Amino acid sequence: MLYRILKFIIGVGIRLYYKEIRVNNRGNLSNGKKPMIIIANHPNTLMDAWVVGMVCNQPIYYMAKATLFDSKFKLKLLRSLKMIPINRRGEGKVEGVDNNDSLSECYKVLSEGKTLVIFPEGTSYKEKVLRELKTGTARIALETEKLNGGKLDLQVVAVGINYSQPEKFRSNILIDIDQPRGVMDHYELYLTEKKKAVNNLTNQFRERLEKVLVTTETKDEEELLDDIYKVLNTKYIHSDDKGVQRQVNELKDIKNKLDELKLVQPWRIDEIKQSIKSMDWKLEKMRIRADFLDRKFRSRLFLRQMLTSVIFILVAMPLAIFGLIHNYLQYLFTDWLVPKLSKDIEYYAPLAILVGIVLYPLTYSGLGFLAHYLFAFSWLGMIAYVLLMPLTGMFTYWFFKYLKHISYKWRYMFLMVDSKDTLQDLQEEKRRLKELLFED
Repeated sequence: MLYRILKFIIGVGIRLYYKEIRVNNRGNLSNGKKPMIIIANHPNTLMDAWVVGMVCNQPIYYMAKATLFDSKFKLKLLRSLKMIPINRRGEGKVEGVDNNDSLSECYKVLSEGKTLVIFPEGTSYKEKVLRELKTGTARIALETEKLNGGKLDLQVVAVGINYSQPEKFRSNILIDIDQPRGVMDHYELYLTEKKKAVNNLTNQFRERLEKVLVTTETKDEEELLDDIYKVLNTKYIHSDDKGVQRQVNELKDIKNKLDELKLVQPWRIDEIKQSIKSMDWKLEKMRIRADFLDRKFRSRLFLRQMLTSVIFILVAMPLAIFGLIHNYLQYLFTDWLVPKLSKDIEYYAPLAILVGIVLYPLTYSGLGFLAHYLFAFSWLGMIAYVLLMPLTGMFTYWFFKYLKHISYKWRYMFLMVDSKDTLQDLQEEKRRLKELLFED
């Protein structure tokens, strides 16, 4: 019961925190009566486990580092949430946690046809680099089959969790789910050469995760990939893909071209880096976004759009002010408290959700009762007032982003009038960058 209640509450928090959550091939997680191991990348600590739990219809068990279970209360609470502790090398042994007992529980859970989630990287870092996978997942899969005489038909599903910006409020997630696959191809070898079979299966797990992720080999490659995407990304050129799916596809295209150039024309990588550096400097100096370089400029249409925007801003401003008054202090407090709780960026989003789940309802309820006391609101009026607070809060966040977009738009219009040649030079530089990257 506690698991289902918390799953619902956390699910609401995730959907409010992230703007778009797209799931590809959700049906691959329906295990029927077959046991299943879900393997996933691990860039965002607790959030990764919550996201997997949110998209799974069936109850799931998690393997988690034993340091999370460092008190009797935590041990009891987390065990009630279907978490199985495991002592990791280099972190010391937590009292009350025995790895043999934990592994036996994993075998039991899978033998009963249930679902187990494992993050085989073992550690969580906000990066696109897929770290070395631990062999424990493969050992658990093959040993469970062995304990059941090779007749269990255990399935392994690779899940790629692609965040646009893991820690950022109202960013996006693409969850890409691979086809379930058994482990029996490695079973016979496991009976005679355990280490070799485990290593082979672990390598297969890595290949499957790379298929559903945008990955890089190093942090430098990741930075270059992100820098190129920021310059080339645009909403002003039509694409059949939308939202986070478009972003992931474009990142994969850029990454594939960089891998190709690294092998056949490595000097072009240096030219691309220089071009990116030059464009970043010019864009910052001119204070416009790179995607505006793809925008067609028609003066009359632009003026009409700007006039419409000004009218909308004036009409919407009171609603935005209402939302700001009722949400700004909570927003500031959360932004202040979360870094105090953990300095690791990987914990920002899950901690912000946990703080928000408690802070915002308490604040809204308090303001509602205060309004009822001061202004004699009816109960119906108080409920409407309380419901209006979060709705206008979300609107206010969007509204201030819209104001920023309009400021870029004004800036672009003035540049097209006063510095058209400079903008055209930048547009040409962007075109040359595309040629450097994509032309053979």
